[in-house]
Amino acid sequence: MSAERREYREHDELQGEGWSRLLAAARRRLERTSGALDGDIGLAEPSEAERRTVIGITGRYRAENAQRLAISLHELDGYLHDRYGTGLLTTLGRLHGPLRDRPAERSDEEARREQALKSAHSSRLAGQGWFAAWLERIAADGTLTRLVRRGDAPLLDAAVRVLERLPGDRDRPGDQDRPPAHPAGILPLPVLAEWATGDTKALVPGSPLEQLVLRALAQRTGGDIPRVRAGRRALWESAGAIADDLASQVLVLNIGAEGDTVVCDWLRDAADFGIPFRLTLHQLATAPVVPAARTIFVCENPAVLRAAAGELQDTSAALVCTEGVASAACHKLLGDAVRAGSRLHWRADFDWAGLRITAGAVARHGARPWRMTAADYTAALSKGESTPLAGPPAASPWDPELARAMAESGSTVMEERLLPALLSDLTRT
Repeated sequence: MSAERREYREHDELQGEGWSRLLAAARRRLERTSGALDGDIGLAEPSEAERRTVIGITGRYRAENAQRLAISLHELDGYLHDRYGTGLLTTLGRLHGPLRDRPAERSDEEARREQALKSAHSSRLAGQGWFAAWLERIAADGTLTRLVRRGDAPLLDAAVRVLERLPGDRDRPGDQDRPPAHPAGILPLPVLAEWATGDTKALVPGSPLEQLVLRALAQRTGGDIPRVRAGRRALWESAGAIADDLASQVLVLNIGAEGDTVVCDWLRDAADFGIPFRLTLHQLATAPVVPAARTIFVCENPAVLRAAAGELQDTSAALVCTEGVASAACHKLLGDAVRAGSRLHWRADFDWAGLRITAGAVARHGARPWRMTAADYTAALSKGESTPLAGPPAASPWDPELARAMAESGSTVMEERLLPALLSDLTRT
């Protein structure tokens, strides 16, 4: 009989009913132990064919009603060598491919995980709490392990490069390599992607890199990745990256404008009649607008601006609505206004996100909190029912007692409850 035919017969016999579970159990055991031929394997509730196979290997009788059959790997290896001329390891390799060395794989995987984390921790962002917390979470929840197993560990380095190049994090010594032709604070996502990775499409919606970076940005803002596209766009904008300069908008009332562009004409006309107006980032970037108002109030919710337009019309003070987290368009408009000499009075809801929004405005634009004191909160709290505070707590550096009062009550107060006082402040004298 030829060697080829003998090998075929061997394979045919060893793939029969009496052998399949036995060899599968042997492979699992050997892969767990780096191929060590020691210890036993067992078969629970063996079939008649399996019982006969084990008897043939060991030469020992096994009762027909046996619930479990055990056999040593050493015995199985010897039997295969004597009968077929190849031991257990070689036989398993011929039947179903090379055995895996799972301990070595785990060790290699752990080494690659640690190397990826070590590289990420070398970033200049490593000293920031949100960055460290982001790395800790993706290491703990299996995200990093999945990246390593797929061969995508370099995505973590790419995510770090993206985070380092965001407008809010790159204006530091050693980061003068700003991409040309893009004003500060306006960085389109394809430009950011190419700058950080060399691939303009690396940050398209739903890509693995986009998900990693958005998790970091959500960690920085104290929330979760928004499920809807508009929320993700707002999260990018909160970091100064623009998914769409036409979708990035800011809602204004009576801000007027200085200049002779068509956009400035529109703003002046809207202010003359007390009509709310929306500006896009594209308009602000291509036809810069300097608000005519020297004092600008900023609210979070459209209901406040709508009430001011309805009740005060053209007599309302200049008002800008962030509609939640301020968009890039909003920051562009207000940043230009401050540089031209305007003063900002800024407020948001009395919740943890609102404190973060206001603190960010104070730090970024030198804004003055508007009715955002512990006294304002306590007075409003007593005027109606409130929903519980949610998410991680935030500080109120301009009035530390505010954060303490909110933590003690555990309740939110939306700014609509303060409408009478806000409208009074907005009434021009």
